[in-house]
Amino acid sequence: MPKRIEDFVIRGNKRLNDDFFVLELAAGTPLPDINPGQFAEVKVEGSPETFLRRPFSIHDVDYRENTIKLLIQIAGKGTETLSGLRPGNSLNLVYPLGNSFTIPSAGEKVLLVGGGCGIAPMLYLARKIAQAGIVPGILLGFRNKKRVIEYEDYQEIGDVYLTTEDGSDGVKGLVTGHPVLMNSVFDRMYCCGPEPMMKAVARHCGNAGIACEVSLENLMACGIGTCLCCVVDTVRGNLCTCTDGPVFNTKDLKW
Repeated sequence: MPKRIEDFVIRGNKRLNDDFFVLELAAGTPLPDINPGQFAEVKVEGSPETFLRRPFSIHDVDYRENTIKLLIQIAGKGTETLSGLRPGNSLNLVYPLGNSFTIPSAGEKVLLVGGGCGIAPMLYLARKIAQAGIVPGILLGFRNKKRVIEYEDYQEIGDVYLTTEDGSDGVKGLVTGHPVLMNSVFDRMYCCGPEPMMKAVARHCGNAGIACEVSLENLMACGIGTCLCCVVDTVRGNLCTCTDGPVFNTKDLKW
């Protein structure tokens, strides 16, 4: 799929809580085909400490409005600078990068599992699965109620289940202990979040014979397979997360 380098115009910057915000970006030309799981490398202007582009999952796509959304967690100088963007500002992206999730076949029962900022690629994936005629199960995990984001957005698309580590909302504990994951039968699971969480979901799926894909969150400096800082060990040898991923079948990962 051809990659683009393009200036987008900020249409909106929605603050979700102290840590997360969503940028809505309008393209100047018709958007290309973008698949769930792909990402963009963002150039951060006005931040001398941030000389490399920053990778972000494409959170949602609206072809009628010709816009994409990025869900971003403030974690340093670069993301803090991005959080200050206002409507009308410009943002340069290289996109769409990487591979994508597999859309399930008709009749398959699926569960999407996202933890913290790992929910970023799940909204667009859930939307595409729903468009294929499947109501997805969506399991979201956060530290506490204050960090729960976009719950209502996911409710509009599928059956949503929630966990918080302190029990302040939803089921207390981690997503890996939620009854819907442990006691329900699924044909396919998709997961993104902290690596220990993804490994636990992968083990569960392996033991239960469930197909499982994960979106890795390795550091990615270039996004085109040149710098090799995002290499992951797989049954096919060392692969670049940015070009061979970020989505991998867990059977291929040497976890």
